[in-house]
Amino acid sequence: MMYPEVRLRRLRQNQRMRNLVCETRLHPDELVLPVFFDANIDAVKTTDSMPGIPTHPLSGYDAMASKIQESGVNSVLVFGVPSHKDPAGTGAYERDGVAQKAIAGLKENSDMLVIADLCLCEYTDHGHCGVLDQCGCVRNDETIELYGRTAVSQAEAGADIIAPSGMMDGQVAAIRMALDDAGFKNVPIMAYSAKYQSAFYGPFRDIAGSAPGKGDRAGYQMAWANRKEAMREIEFDIAEGADMIMVKPAGPYLDIIREAADRYDLPLAAYQVSGEFAMIKAAAANGWIDEERIMKESLIAIKRAGADIIITYYAEDMARLL
Repeated sequence: MMYPEVRLRRLRQNQRMRNLVCETRLHPDELVLPVFFDANIDAVKTTDSMPGIPTHPLSGYDAMASKIQESGVNSVLVFGVPSHKDPAGTGAYERDGVAQKAIAGLKENSDMLVIADLCLCEYTDHGHCGVLDQCGCVRNDETIELYGRTAVSQAEAGADIIAPSGMMDGQVAAIRMALDDAGFKNVPIMAYSAKYQSAFYGPFRDIAGSAPGKGDRAGYQMAWANRKEAMREIEFDIAEGADMIMVKPAGPYLDIIREAADRYDLPLAAYQVSGEFAMIKAAAANGWIDEERIMKESLIAIKRAGADIIITYYAEDMARLL
């Protein structure tokens, strides 16, 4: 049957009707808020390219957690900015490092789920995600050994989930082995499985001071054009023991999210990254778009594509509306 017997507009007549037949819904429990801690500051600061996103000192955990949880958000992804950087990124795996202190502070002062981002780029003086050889290339096998040490230090601090983002070959297996050997068999891994070498990361790097000093990350992060490679990366991470998988960025890679959701049964996260957030903020500040509607539309699109978990700087704002 077709028109005029069938009229699809019948189910769009009013808001209650549209709500009744809505196919995609968000819930605050599906949202994760990225949070930043800086060992070099003693008061909250902001960054021009990330309007409204604070960087926190290593204090005030109770008030910070209360504000986040009052919005309805109960999960955070922790990033740290260390007091010193060196070629081996030693601050990433120090037991009293900035991320470790922040994780412990949050766990002691809240019941939030704390996810620890695991990479070396914020901690190396060259800005790459691992240790370099004489030619300036990341040494994969030496780097994943350090990832294992970092994971253990984060788990010891109280991290509920470890989220490796460095895109090194074998990183999930190395981290799983290190966690298991240290007695953390029940700490899951959320792998940044399909992380693209994206131009959308700029504002994050402003906060973290993690831009590469020389070259770029094309030698380990994925090329924009590749879809089949993303599926191989995800398959390898699953085989190595990943408990959750991730696609990053989210908005420009909805096709990758959809294919991953169709292929794999693991919980699928998608990261709406800093550049996606900053573009919406900038356009809204100029009066060109309706920020709230664009926020909703962009996050629903990510969920509709197949994401089970959405990491977004809009987590608090979105949760308050749900």
